[in-house]
Amino acid sequence: MRKFVIMGVQGSGKGTQSAMLSADFDLVHIAVGDIFRWHVQNHTKLGAQVRRIMAAGELVGDDLVERVVRDRLEQHDWNYGFIIDGFPRNGRQAEFFLESYDIDGVIYLDLPDSEVRRRVLSRRLCSRCGMDYNLIAHRPKAEGRCDVCGGALVTREDDTEEALAARLRDFHEKTNPVLDLFRRKEYVFVVDARPGKETVQRAIRERLGLCGSAESLSAESMSTGSMSTGSITTGSANAGSAGAGSAGAGSAGAGSAG
Repeated sequence: MRKFVIMGVQGSGKGTQSAMLSADFDLVHIAVGDIFRWHVQNHTKLGAQVRRIMAAGELVGDDLVERVVRDRLEQHDWNYGFIIDGFPRNGRQAEFFLESYDIDGVIYLDLPDSEVRRRVLSRRLCSRCGMDYNLIAHRPKAEGRCDVCGGALVTREDDTEEALAARLRDFHEKTNPVLDLFRRKEYVFVVDARPGKETVQRAIRERLGLCGSAESLSAESMSTGSMSTGSITTGSANAGSAGAGSAGAGSAGAGSAG
């Protein structure tokens, strides 16, 4: 069983790289940003709260993120392991995570802020099915229309210069202490996130010592990797359902969906 954490600023490709690893190694991808997007798209009570936070250009609070992650991990449907992104976000959460799970590694996707801005401000979201696009690397076949359902592509509510600047500032302030904690445990593997997704994926596998690291990426992982970061994959959809259950009793607003 493999258990990984993937970290990186928004736009670094956490979702894409997680999906590629999940496809080849039967890992459940737990994406905090996707969980919150699921709630927004399904108009849950939690979704309404997240939408207000997104519109203000703020981040979902750490306590809410921690509760959603706890609920998701307690399902124990990750027979072969998991890869989680968007968590932990502070030292307290990192301590809880290390006490609760024997993780095998922390992947840190390193990306300069200038490249983050270029990628994030080029993102588009299908208003109907939620599929993500990027006008740099994943353009739709028909301008302004989703390849899957034909819905209109729109800019995410939180993809503005002001909101991005706030998220970058928050990310750096909170992430450095978490990375320092993981580094003391010798868990962190730093990977340059600037090259193409296949190059980054091979570098991740080499650093983690996963079989097939340098040679073959399966057709499934390549296909999965071509889907953009915010799309709700099978593992994430399950996560969203779990979150819905807890809401009834994650980035989008989590600022972490890569």
